[in-house]
Amino acid sequence: MLKDTAQHSGMRNKLVQSIRDKGITDEAVLRAINKIPRHLFMESGFVTFAYKDQAFPIGAGQTISQPFTVAFQSQLLEVKERAKILEVGTGSGYQSAVLLELGAQVFTIERQQELYVKVQRLLPSLGYFPRFFYGDGYKGLPTYGPFDGIIVTAGAPYVPEDLLRQLKIGGRMVIPVGSGSTQIMKLIIRTSETDFKEQNFGDFSFVPLLGGTN
Repeated sequence: MLKDTAQHSGMRNKLVQSIRDKGITDEAVLRAINKIPRHLFMESGFVTFAYKDQAFPIGAGQTISQPFTVAFQSQLLEVKERAKILEVGTGSGYQSAVLLELGAQVFTIERQQELYVKVQRLLPSLGYFPRFFYGDGYKGLPTYGPFDGIIVTAGAPYVPEDLLRQLKIGGRMVIPVGSGSTQIMKLIIRTSETDFKEQNFGDFSFVPLLGGTN
């Protein structure tokens, strides 16, 4: 098992400073990034890449998101203590860990069985206990909604209706939308039973959000 050392801590401090310089202002988000040993979410041979502000492959055609992107989405979500958050796309589990550090109750869904199995072992071993689900992210988790917040960590070609229905009134959804190599980061706030307010926050690049399960 890899350890978290003073050297890793120093690298995290530099990473936090770099994403602060890029415009992340939420101190709780910055503290979470500073605390979480990102290198433990990657294969041991790639530890040198763990604290660079870039995405990196994790297997099953997926990536661990760029730290700035994780921080940006987390900041837009405005997580409150004990907020019920649905994460669509568990991936490496790193975003789940950030949400848990922010005090959220995390319900996370993954459709790649290889990653689902792996992250169920990894996160508890690091002291993080989201509720794990294997399934189709487009459908969300209707049994467990409505949610205070929904975060989608892969590029969706459109905003899934099922996810909109699972958002509380006043709730926030952060989702990258687009079918090309880049997506537009959208913040969607449910203002009433039937109304939603939408804002765009620039271009990002994610792996595609896949339907079904495999």
